Amino acid sequence: MPETTTEPVHIGLPHPHFRLDGPADGAPLILGPSLGTSLRVWEPQLAALTRDHRVLRWDLPGHGGSLPASAPGVSVAALANQVVRLADEQGWDRFAYAGISLGGAVGLELAVRHPGRLVSLAVLCSSAYFGAPDTWRERAAAVLAEGTESLVAGRPGVWFAPGFERTPLGAALVDDLRAADDKSYAACCSAVADHDLRAELAAVRGVPTLVVAGRDDPATPPSPHARTIADGIAGTSLAEIAGARHLANVERPAPVLAALLGHLEATARAVGDAARHGAGMAVRRAVLGDQHVDRAVARTTAFTAPFQDFITRYAWGEIWTRPGLDRRTRSCVTLTALVAGGHHDELAMHVRAAVRIGLSREEIREVLLQSAVYCGVPAANKAFAIADDVLSEHP
Repeated sequence: MPETTTEPVHIGLPHPHFRLDGPADGAPLILGPSLGTSLRVWEPQLAALTRDHRVLRWDLPGHGGSLPASAPGVSVAALANQVVRLADEQGWDRFAYAGISLGGAVGLELAVRHPGRLVSLAVLCSSAYFGAPDTWRERAAAVLAEGTESLVAGRPGVWFAPGFERTPLGAALVDDLRAADDKSYAACCSAVADHDLRAELAAVRGVPTLVVAGRDDPATPPSPHARTIADGIAGTSLAEIAGARHLANVERPAPVLAALLGHLEATARAVGDAARHGAGMAVRRAVLGDQHVDRAVARTTAFTAPFQDFITRYAWGEIWTRPGLDRRTRSCVTLTALVAGGHHDELAMHVRAAVRIGLSREEIREVLLQSAVYCGVPAANKAFAIADDVLSEHP
């Protein structure tokens, strides 16, 4: 069942309302909303994202189910800190993050201030700098004077093409704007006015980033907003969605979902490869010894590096780490296979490895005798000679 909460904590802002969906053991994914909307802005993508992810959606102060907040407590940095706290509460050391508009700016803040927490980042219809601060301060003043109701007539043409506000989701999002707390909305406008990370984007490292832009977005058009982010963070991918305005994921849900899933899947593969490489290297060192592995690493060239990565991830990270056989048994199987294949250099290496992991001379001899029956006497004859030379090093 989904879970919700609104309990306040004393951190300068009221604790945000949030909702959890998806399998409890799914990969952590946090979704941030656009100014004036609620967590329902992600509903078009939710069903697909929750197949493999534990999805946490949160509301801005005074929006959706979150309690109100005043201007002094609201900043993009403070909102990013709240996201980190939400992740901490779930026990998530690392998580993927995707955010729309102000929610995307929060993602950029996370990438700059907390890069080690992010598995990946997707920034939708957002910016490292939303334009002249005075414009945002004027909007804040207007909302304080006239309420968010004064924005209702104009927002639909910015968020999506005219007429979309008559759809069920479009109408619900307009209702979110109408229901937003005036002071909190104005405080968020002040936070946007103070947001400028353009000079800090180049320092972001190790955060796979996707930028999604609505090609018809009048609020954050692809140039300069999306392209500034894509050019600023090395290796960033940029997807421009035709026929989409500021809430591109609402107006054009399918292409946005495709871009987002592709990004999440590619990142998951990369993270999985890195984890397998780390686990494989640990087992490789335990079985073959540090000196052997260090020599192999030192001999690695640009030409051989992909193969070294392959054997570390696949042979050592996926096969030798499986729980079905212990290392002694795997060593016996490996010796037999190497005898059968006539792989003499590898056989010598794995005889040494067998000794390292605790096989006795007698056990190695029994493996070679078994191989003589099933792999052939000539193969075993050569194997006995190789093993005898190796074992003479270990009296």
